[in-house]
Amino acid sequence: MANVLVCVKRVPDVSGEFALTDDEQSVDARRLGFTVSPHEECAVELATQIAGDTGGEATVLSVGSDDSIEQLRDALAVGCTKAVLVEADLAAIGPVDVARAIADVVRAHEAAGMAYDLILLGNDAADTGDFQVPVRLAYALERPVVTGISTVSADGETVVARGDGPDGPEVFELPMPAVVAVMEGGVTPRYPSIPGRMKAKKAPIETVAFAGEPVGSGRVRLKLPEVEASSVRILGTGADAAPAVVDVMEELGVLPR
Repeated sequence: MANVLVCVKRVPDVSGEFALTDDEQSVDARRLGFTVSPHEECAVELATQIAGDTGGEATVLSVGSDDSIEQLRDALAVGCTKAVLVEADLAAIGPVDVARAIADVVRAHEAAGMAYDLILLGNDAADTGDFQVPVRLAYALERPVVTGISTVSADGETVVARGDGPDGPEVFELPMPAVVAVMEGGVTPRYPSIPGRMKAKKAPIETVAFAGEPVGSGRVRLKLPEVEASSVRILGTGADAAPAVVDVMEELGVLPR
């Protein structure tokens, strides 16, 4: 049996065009919807699979405002059985604070008789690009950690994690309890069913207050990548463009010269 804790973060949906706030500290979400990152969607799917295969439980946790309950219920709708919200002001906290908050919940649950054999997180934050939380959390709990993982399975007292490294596929075996940071692409997240959504609406959410003085992010600024310039070549109109099209196809090597 493997009990799994999966951690998600409510982030702006930046699949389209977006801008930064005036202080360049975060994404301007005034005209955006909210979601979790594709990494975390896959982490939730893996958590429910592992818990189901081993007869354990999958618990979802988020650190943030009350609005994060929406994302917690989304995870409950696809198979997680419990949810925890650590109420915190995301503008005031950073990766150090998030890792500490998660570790506090893990220790409190363990003291109450609910130990987590595996903790899954997204490989990095979709809105700020922080890669620190999984490693900091593992250090705080003194557990082995591996990042950049596509698929995870649990076999007895061992976690088998697979990912793609610079030289090809990589396989890691970690003793449980362990921490794993998941990247998208290894599994296909499921869509919630109507019964799943109805059940998630009624599920209780454990709420915990953020404790201690926040360290903060230490972030200087976020920066949007430069927009790559593009050009358009007009070949002509109608039948007159045909010779130019042939010339271009020859240049591309599609047609022999």
